[in-house]
Amino acid sequence: MQTEILTATADGQWARRSPIADADLVIYFGARHRMVEHDWHAQLQRLHPRAIVIGCSTGGQIVGDRIVDQEMTAAALKFEATPIRLFRGRIDSAEASRATGEAIGWSLDGGDLAGILVLSDGLNVNGSELVAGIAASTPPHVRIAGGLAGDGERFETTLVDAGEGPKPGAIAAIGFYGNRIRIGFGSGGGWDAFGPHRRITKACGNVLAEIDGKPALELYDRYLGDEAAGMPGTALLFPLSICDPAQRGHEVVRTVLGIDRTRGTMTFAGDMPTGWWAQLMRGQFHRLAESAADAARQAEIDTAGDRLSILISCTGRRLLMGQRITEELSAAQRGLGDGSHTIGFYSYGEISPHPDSGLPQLHNQTMTVMQLGEAGTVP
Repeated sequence: MQTEILTATADGQWARRSPIADADLVIYFGARHRMVEHDWHAQLQRLHPRAIVIGCSTGGQIVGDRIVDQEMTAAALKFEATPIRLFRGRIDSAEASRATGEAIGWSLDGGDLAGILVLSDGLNVNGSELVAGIAASTPPHVRIAGGLAGDGERFETTLVDAGEGPKPGAIAAIGFYGNRIRIGFGSGGGWDAFGPHRRITKACGNVLAEIDGKPALELYDRYLGDEAAGMPGTALLFPLSICDPAQRGHEVVRTVLGIDRTRGTMTFAGDMPTGWWAQLMRGQFHRLAESAADAARQAEIDTAGDRLSILISCTGRRLLMGQRITEELSAAQRGLGDGSHTIGFYSYGEISPHPDSGLPQLHNQTMTVMQLGEAGTVP
């Protein structure tokens, strides 16, 4: 596999590092307002006419050891012996999430399907149902990763380029095929639970109404105080750890995407099952950075050729850490070691196998790393 990293600034021109010819896949990321300033898709397609071009809006881009907001970032990949295929679709409501996931699996499934990379609209989706649908329609050995597009602190609109330019409500998925592709995964949170365990007493899908028989919004209003007016953005500082009481030790983290004060409900990135336990969480900088390094180490693959590491971290982590967010990225780079090209973005949700169960899941408030390479590739 050969890899090229590209960046573009306000002039709308891509700067190429170690250019390659005839890439098979181009993945790009940018702030929502930048995504529509130029026809980035067409530019990248001209540079790599044979390539499938996909991308999404973000809460910040990662390129190498830097986090940038105004630059567009991209990676072009040329595979030696790995066929790929694109699924493009729409996801206009959270209720359609599972069916959309199943459509992805059915469309991409084949005897030699090895893995799937998903970029989804970040606001009109129930991410856990999307992942469940993909998993239900593909064999257990297929590795599934990706993320939900972001819009920084605004939570207004997210964009996904599914091979036709960036659009709201879009979803793109790439299937990787054959026995040469190598895909590594890692995910780390680093958040600490605090306060009592509470029970989700009223919810529908990813819309939470009550915890312990009281409006969920009251809980967040109490903890956020004067900052409650800034929700949903400020609620990212206090995600919820949830778990099935029958499967303690398999907690997942959920983060807020929106609130409805008229109805008193909160919309999360994934399912909030009635009857599950919930506990508030908060972050400490050193723990968040350590978890990023651990995620990178988990994802490392053994291949002699190029490796691309796609880092997908939650927007909430960036809001909490502020200028110290570079500590997370530095820790991840140390975990990756030498020789890996790196791009990524800050998201509204991360998709990766659960570190304990190995089953694909939607995560929130994590640093998730997907590493790609090919076995047998000569450096």
